[in-house]
Amino acid sequence: MPRRRRALVVGLIGDLGSGKTTFVQGFAKGLGIRHRMVSPTFLIFRRYKIPPTPNFQPLTSFVVHMDAYRINGIKDLAPLHFKKLLADPRNLILIEWADQIKKALPKNTQWIHFSHGKHRKERHMHIDISI
Repeated sequence: MPRRRRALVVGLIGDLGSGKTTFVQGFAKGLGIRHRMVSPTFLIFRRYKIPPTPNFQPLTSFVVHMDAYRINGIKDLAPLHFKKLLADPRNLILIEWADQIKKALPKNTQWIHFSHGKHRKERHMHIDISI
């Protein structure tokens, strides 16, 4: 398998309470990350090491959980060294509220749209996959 030159990026879009953070928590748990993951709204992002397992060799070494809710435009990304995060092929970046910074994301960003269902605990996901 050819090596990637950049991070894998997944943009998570949806209203408040539509399941973005819950998705990230389950995704990370599936990769073996045991840290309690909360939305990094005030820190903007957190980086977690994917632990090695005997039967699973991940394509990336780190999950970066980012929340762009408080980002007021692309200019706010420079002090966060966002380009450096994107340039590191060891990163899998999951971005909540990614539509806030869509212009700064790579063209091959994968998108997951979250929405509320008809019932209080019902949620819907729509995944845009581009290969």
